[in-house]
Amino acid sequence: MRGMPPPSLVPVVAVVGATAVGKSDLAVELALRLGGEVVNTDAMQLYRGMDIGTAKLDVEGRRGVPHHLLDVLDVTETATVAEFQRRARYAIADCRGRGVVPVLVGGSALYTRAVLDRFEFPGTDESLRSRLESELAESGAPVLHRRLAEVDPRAAAHILPSNGRRVVRALEVVELTGQPFTASLPEREYVESGTVQVGVDCPRPVVHQRIADRVRRMWEAGLVDEVRRLEAQGLRRGRTASRALGYQQVLAHLVGEGTEQEALEATVTGTRRFARRQDAWFRKDPRIAWVAWDDRDRVESALSVIAQGR
Repeated sequence: MRGMPPPSLVPVVAVVGATAVGKSDLAVELALRLGGEVVNTDAMQLYRGMDIGTAKLDVEGRRGVPHHLLDVLDVTETATVAEFQRRARYAIADCRGRGVVPVLVGGSALYTRAVLDRFEFPGTDESLRSRLESELAESGAPVLHRRLAEVDPRAAAHILPSNGRRVVRALEVVELTGQPFTASLPEREYVESGTVQVGVDCPRPVVHQRIADRVRRMWEAGLVDEVRRLEAQGLRRGRTASRALGYQQVLAHLVGEGTEQEALEATVTGTRRFARRQDAWFRKDPRIAWVAWDDRDRVESALSVIAQGR
């Protein structure tokens, strides 16, 4: 089409930061101003039906902006970084090929970096994975995490002892490659020219209060009923979806492991812990330009950063 810029001249924008700081709204506003489309990089918003607990924007909140990679998996399917990378890069290429600015948004730091940076995935070995998963089921994630800490302390420091799936993957990579799992993480080198990351900066006490407020709103909006519906669709069998914050806590409550109020409080605590890890991850990336969450001119500040191609 005449007048359409070549894909290489169309920027790739990523809005990053901790949960509950207003990333989704900023991404929509930027897409509107840039004539762009949003590409989801939140691992749990990939799932159909996981709406309330993931703070997924409804149709009205999207303000007419097309969104990619929302509602593409059933809750019984397993989300992998490698498959997500393939889907997201396809969506980005499609946008740029049409002269449309892709605006990525989400708090899943590893997913975002896997898309933006040069990131090659180590292979897998089904027999090795099966053995490690059997050990996980028999001994529990903390036991395998201690083993990981012995062979790859850096990886263990970045993976929660309760995250059995990531612990298993890290141990698998170590055994397959003979190298630390952290050696397979991407270098800070964008795969596409014209990539810009905008971080939403928010003081920790404010983030903590916003998380508490958000979780209470989720409960009022019917999160428990949403989990019941998804449980009937196989949520408990979902290796990824069942571990989502809020969903995991409600599932435990539904089988008698604590009261509903305890599930709410555990969700707040877990989400705050997750937000601290998100912030620590993103702060290590010097390429991110930060805008204040409550700055009335944050959209203009972000657009200025994008124009400069930082």
